[in-house]
Amino acid sequence: MGKGFFQVPKAINEPIKSYAPGSPERALVLEQYKAYYNDQIDIPMYIGPDEVRTGNTKPMSPPHDHQHIVGTYHTATKKNIQDAIDNCLTAREEWARVSWEQRASIFLKAADLIAGPYRSKINAATMIAQSKNIHQAEIDAACELIDFLRFNVEYMSQIYAEQPASAAGIWNRVEYRPLEGFVYAITPFNFTAIAGNLPASAALMGNVVVWKPSDSQIFSAKVIVDIFKEAGIPDGVINVVYGDPVMITDTVLASPDFAGIHFTGSTHVFKSLWKQIGTNIDTYKTYPRIVGETGGKDFILAHPTANTKQVATAISRGAFEFQGQKCSAASRVYLPKSTSKQILDLVKADIDSFNKPGSPEDMSNFITAVIHEGSFDKLAKYIDQAKKDTQAEIVAGGNYDKTKGYFIEPTVIVTTDPKYTTMETELFGPVVTVYIYDDAEWSKTLELIDTTSEYALTGAVLSKDRYAIEEATKALQNCAGNFYINDKPTGAVVGQQPFGGARASGTNDKAGSAQNLLRWVSPRLIKETFVTPENYRYPFLG
Repeated sequence: MGKGFFQVPKAINEPIKSYAPGSPERALVLEQYKAYYNDQIDIPMYIGPDEVRTGNTKPMSPPHDHQHIVGTYHTATKKNIQDAIDNCLTAREEWARVSWEQRASIFLKAADLIAGPYRSKINAATMIAQSKNIHQAEIDAACELIDFLRFNVEYMSQIYAEQPASAAGIWNRVEYRPLEGFVYAITPFNFTAIAGNLPASAALMGNVVVWKPSDSQIFSAKVIVDIFKEAGIPDGVINVVYGDPVMITDTVLASPDFAGIHFTGSTHVFKSLWKQIGTNIDTYKTYPRIVGETGGKDFILAHPTANTKQVATAISRGAFEFQGQKCSAASRVYLPKSTSKQILDLVKADIDSFNKPGSPEDMSNFITAVIHEGSFDKLAKYIDQAKKDTQAEIVAGGNYDKTKGYFIEPTVIVTTDPKYTTMETELFGPVVTVYIYDDAEWSKTLELIDTTSEYALTGAVLSKDRYAIEEATKALQNCAGNFYINDKPTGAVVGQQPFGGARASGTNDKAGSAQNLLRWVSPRLIKETFVTPENYRYPFLG
């Protein structure tokens, strides 16, 4: 154990590199991209000290070139999952006793590895696996993951420093124990940073983890594993498995030692997990922690006084960056009749200036591919339906092609029905639906926004009128866990905007904050009395 009260290095947000033509970082990431793209990697599972290869493999292909194979990964049997659980429980005995500054050092080193020698690797892997352009890869896989790791260490130190008052003659102190058992981390395809943070945040607080990355993100997840191993995370602390999600989840949730789930994914899946945990509740040694960030049907609302160019930019960036595959992406927009044509013309001009969707290796591409064929087919179905429906009109985009990659053109639908299906349904793609309201119905539109969607993740209001901003802020307080004024509804930064929503969008435990880390500890109060009473009688007895 360390002897002293330690101050951790002050966390600051990782600077975003430009990748401008001629820059050294651009050359490095393109070199690494080509190396990965032209190689064939064989990715094992990581269970305790072992790299596990079952021989039951699946191929990995870039979404923007789905016939090209960049590698394979091995999928688990039920025994592999039980082995992962057993290795967690064995590792927990020692990991839970490790002093906090030693855990902090590991994850601070991981952050520095990403900032330095692994930056081009994790960005190139994310470009290939998730079809992100270099800017989206940089702000996610490099900067946000670095920020998660560094700020989580700072938050951990603040949590440990939070102590109760002590009256005369006693000393009260609180220790923040890891959960009794193991944590199950299920991570999504769309953010490499989330994939790294969900297991890492629990492990930082002394927990052990079974981690199941998305099948569509395993290529970049392998780089995260390499970083964690080089940083010094002991074997068995984070066990990584792939394969049938139902089998893996059933095996994990049947264990008496299951202590919590850290989840990002669909609302439907999260609800089914919650129900399954409830059904199994008598099995567990402790009440499991359930932390989830799920879907969104995120809005942009423009007031008649809003700057039209600013609204258009909020739509073009908020709806179409990373092909709209952010849980925070703008997917429903409310425009005032007086300025709607001007705003839509500006958005259409932006879309016309995008290159046709293509590979992220071509850094002139703003738009690349959606993640897989299932997503492509779903989006194409809604676009085709909008072409048929009398209450909808496609005013930009509307084309798609999956011959080489899963390419969907950025698409703008204008509807006369504020409850039209694409105003309510989460699409998770580069499709945004616009409803035009009468300027005089501003207040009614606020009520409409609040009642249209089951989700409550992000939302944005743009206005020059401070009274209108205040009215919107109050009226919409329950329909967005992250609420943006005069900005797009995406781009939360660790340490600045803790992220999460409520309603069907999740438990709002705010990733990138101390609130989230507190979910992965079980406090114990220790009261010590210095002079212990020796007589039961109180003074009032005489």
